[in-house]
Amino acid sequence: MERRKLSEEEVNTALETLDSWKFDDDKIERKFKFGNFAEALAFVNKVGEIAEAADHHPDIKFGWGYAKVETTTHDRDGVTDLDIAVAKQIDAIS
Repeated sequence: MERRKLSEEEVNTALETLDSWKFDDDKIERKFKFGNFAEALAFVNKVGEIAEAADHHPDIKFGWGYAKVETTTHDRDGVTDLDIAVAKQIDAIS
């Protein structure tokens, strides 16, 4: 992937292919809900595997029954095609 920073219009178009992701402040984010802490932790571990395979690491905050994932490409100061690809992989496991 070329890791080209996407325009706001390109990000919004890409978000149409994702499930419940939002664009804000040069990142995309989504909150996931779970029945308990163990399910949230298992999800976070799966996201970690995706991140390691892609060599692209989102910020994750989680606790009892939720996980919030935010991704941006820091060296491009915004959202790139890689962020969209990682978000699609995360959607596939949710």
